[in-house]
Amino acid sequence: MTAPHKQKDPKGMSDWDIVAQNAEFKDLLAAKVRFIVPATIFFVVYYFALPVLVGYAPKFMSTPIAGPVNIAYVFALSQFFVAWAIAFAYMRAADRFDKMGKNVLDHLARRRAAEGQNKEAR
Repeated sequence: MTAPHKQKDPKGMSDWDIVAQNAEFKDLLAAKVRFIVPATIFFVVYYFALPVLVGYAPKFMSTPIAGPVNIAYVFALSQFFVAWAIAFAYMRAADRFDKMGKNVLDHLARRRAAEGQNKEAR
């Protein structure tokens, strides 16, 4: 028996070819890019803002907030919360991605089942 991802339909299309042409799969990829790229850019900019600001605006970053705690310390601590917020947002988005992926797999399964019925009818 051929592995599912290697199966070919009568037109010579593999499972991957079928999935790659599916509009829902293209929507899934676009949705992932719309989330992942901006989130990654935001995090990288936010992460590197601390050393850049400490280097180029040391007086501002050393401004005391409460006792010995200054803006640089608060900013560094905030990076943990930002990372957690992005992770939480991704978990919510991943639920949508999983549902979209299931629709793609269901489409493939329906197509394979229809091809099986067509083979039996011949």
